[in-house]
Amino acid sequence: MAQMAVILPAAGRSTRFASSTRLNAVEHGPHDASHPALRKKPFVTLKGEPIWYRSVIPFLYRADVVKVVIAVSPEDLDWFLTRFADQLSRMRSVEVVAGGAERSDTVEAALRLIPESVELIAVHDAARPLIQSETIEAVVQAARRTGAAIPATPISSTIKRVDSSNRITETVPRADLWAAQTPQIVRQDWLRQAFAQRGAFQPTDEAQLIERLGRPVEVVPGLASNIKITTQDDLDLAEALLK
Repeated sequence: MAQMAVILPAAGRSTRFASSTRLNAVEHGPHDASHPALRKKPFVTLKGEPIWYRSVIPFLYRADVVKVVIAVSPEDLDWFLTRFADQLSRMRSVEVVAGGAERSDTVEAALRLIPESVELIAVHDAARPLIQSETIEAVVQAARRTGAAIPATPISSTIKRVDSSNRITETVPRADLWAAQTPQIVRQDWLRQAFAQRGAFQPTDEAQLIERLGRPVEVVPGLASNIKITTQDDLDLAEALLK
């Protein structure tokens, strides 16, 4: 069985979440109200566990996962290690590292801690706490076949392109459009090559880096429930789905 490592980027600023979150919503997270990280979405509690931990739990049951790297903001690192010592103690082969200014910088920092003997790297959003084991397995199998794979869902809404004045400039055909999710699972040698060649380019996800190499990325049908917590409404929806 090919070995796999998991990278959990949790170094974002969570600006939209913090601006949309009611105070009582933050209060169902850790109660150290003095630390600004409590308004960051991965660290809020969802049904008794922090969101970041719920996001990684399904990977912990897999025999092929031999390493987990969690990347948080440098200013949150010491606090994270102390506040979530209980959750970290339940995990095997876990390391926490300081992330960078952008997502790709954070993933690259985590990648440096992955042994080169690991074949596959799974990058999963720390704010996707409803990922299903079945989805992970489907993406793993596709990545083993083609070298890189992601879950995604077909776009069902009509898509409008809008200018800076919030006026529609175009209706975009949606026939071939899919909304990308995570985990995005890639051969380690491809991912390292992609980062080595990215220069100043800032991709929105790992698949975009692999695309730039000219490598194939397979899309696996994902689940609508694999939501990313971005706003208070997303948190409310996740709580409802968990019921």
